[in-house]
Amino acid sequence: QVQLVESGGGLVQAGGSLRLSCAASGRTFSSYAMAWFRQAPGKEREFVATISWSGGITSYADFVKGRFTISRDNAKTMVYLQMNSLKPEDTAVYYCAARLRAWGVHVNDYNFWGQGTQVTVSS
Repeated sequence: QVQLVESGGGLVQAGGSLRLSCAASGRTFSSYAMAWFRQAPGKEREFVATISWSGGITSYADFVKGRFTISRDNAKTMVYLQMNSLKPEDTAVYYCAARLRAWGVHVNDYNFWGQGTQVTVSS
C-alpha cells in the first residue's frame, strides 16, 4: 500500500515553469513505478510521464517531451515533475500514481492515486 499527496500546482503565465511534488508514504516506495497523469475539464485522464522504480527508465507523452522532466528520490519517497515552457493547453489537474514494479502509460495500469493538484496556465 502507498498513499500519495501532490503539491506545487498553481497559476502561471504561458512560458513559465512549475515543479510538482508527490509525497509517498510506505516503506516499499522504491518498489513502485511512478507516473504523472493529467485531466482537463471535460476530457479523459491522460498519461504525462512515468519513471521506473529505480529511476533508470523514463517515458513521456509526446506533447511534453523536451518540456517536462520526471524524477524521483527514493530516500525521500518523493516524485517530481518539472514543467517548463508551459502552455495554456497544459491546464489540468495533475495526478501522481503508483504501480508495483513495472511502469505503464495507461490509467488502468496504476493502482494508487493522489488527490490531484490544479495547474492553470494563462495566456
